Amino acid sequence: MIKVAERFDVSGSYLARVCTVLNVPRPERGYWSKLAVGQAPKAEPLPDARPGDQISWSKDGELQVAPKPRLPPRRRLDTPVRIPRTKLHGLVLGAKEHFENSRPVDEGAYLRPFKKLLVDVTTSKDCLDKALDLANDLFNAFESVGHRVVIAPPDEHLRGITLDEREVRGKQRNPYYHSGLWSPNRPTVVYIGSVAVGLSVVEMSEDVLMRYVNGKYIRDADYVQPVRFRDYTWTTTRTLPTGRLRLVAYSPYWRVSWSADWQETRQTSLRSLVKSIVPSVEAAAADLVGKLEEADRQIEIERIEREAAEERCRREEDRRRVEQSIQDSKEHLGKVIQQWSNLMSIERFLSGVEQRTHELPDDDRVGMLERLRLARDFLGTQDPLDFFRSWKTPQERYRSKYPGTGSGEANP
Repeated sequence: MIKVAERFDVSGSYLARVCTVLNVPRPERGYWSKLAVGQAPKAEPLPDARPGDQISWSKDGELQVAPKPRLPPRRRLDTPVRIPRTKLHGLVLGAKEHFENSRPVDEGAYLRPFKKLLVDVTTSKDCLDKALDLANDLFNAFESVGHRVVIAPPDEHLRGITLDEREVRGKQRNPYYHSGLWSPNRPTVVYIGSVAVGLSVVEMSEDVLMRYVNGKYIRDADYVQPVRFRDYTWTTTRTLPTGRLRLVAYSPYWRVSWSADWQETRQTSLRSLVKSIVPSVEAAAADLVGKLEEADRQIEIERIEREAAEERCRREEDRRRVEQSIQDSKEHLGKVIQQWSNLMSIERFLSGVEQRTHELPDDDRVGMLERLRLARDFLGTQDPLDFFRSWKTPQERYRSKYPGTGSGEANP
């Protein structure tokens, strides 16, 4: 383990945890000593990856692209959905303690547990047992017909859903509205084959008229007016959990938006609907595969169109720069010619001064010749070849990335 860990620049204990996450068997403690004396146990084979298993790891966090979702063979109609009442599903086992270890909330409000890698259940403390019992029945029902329920693995990049917990959903909420409800880091999903369907259990809410009495709010329906004296109270409306549950099944894939829900009433419990929910989710998963394939096709079309548009922009920019290089080269050549012409005019003037200088007395002639030398030094070279060498051709300014297609590009 230590030698392999060195290849990834991690510790042996860190790599051991990675193997545990990926379900990769590794030698037990003392294996190499036993191997030296011929008493080592037989190496365990690498188990087949199941839907929902993390199958890749990267130190920098960049994981492989998950395979495309595919459905399993159709389940036989005579295969019954069973709900073993005594079996506690792994996601529900121990979850109650974590939910009760919640951030401080008002009495009767939704729990906000500190742990973020939990089964996707949103509920108040009074309804916690009921919600976990529903989740347990639902998960066991799915697994009774071969569908695995897990917390989504990190390498599939599945997303959760923004819940609307209202029992009576009226107009759509403001997109910037934040309910403050707890939500897990990763969604809870059931795998129908390798197709993931998100599952979320939420206790619904309703608007309740509350009355402030003696330092706290109580339901106005529970308030009893004192007989002997008068309370100074007031009322307000608050959104509170109802004790009734809703199950939401949804697409955890960002490229497809789909959801369906089942909710209980005052007369009907959701636990009685679990067996009928399973085939409904199976049918939805079959439709989800088609929607994902269509979404992938549209994404590929958009990618091709986007790349074509980017290529057109690059070619247009290349053509513009070629034309600009030609224009700049022409202007530069004109400036070079004009500079040389101006220099020649000055040189003719200086030549005339030099001729007149020879007519001056010796003392004056020496000083004037020195001034002429300084003037010519200021002017610099007068060789037309030096001026012409400073000129840059269009190809020297910019060479087209698309030879033969640049507008106005001269042949080399």
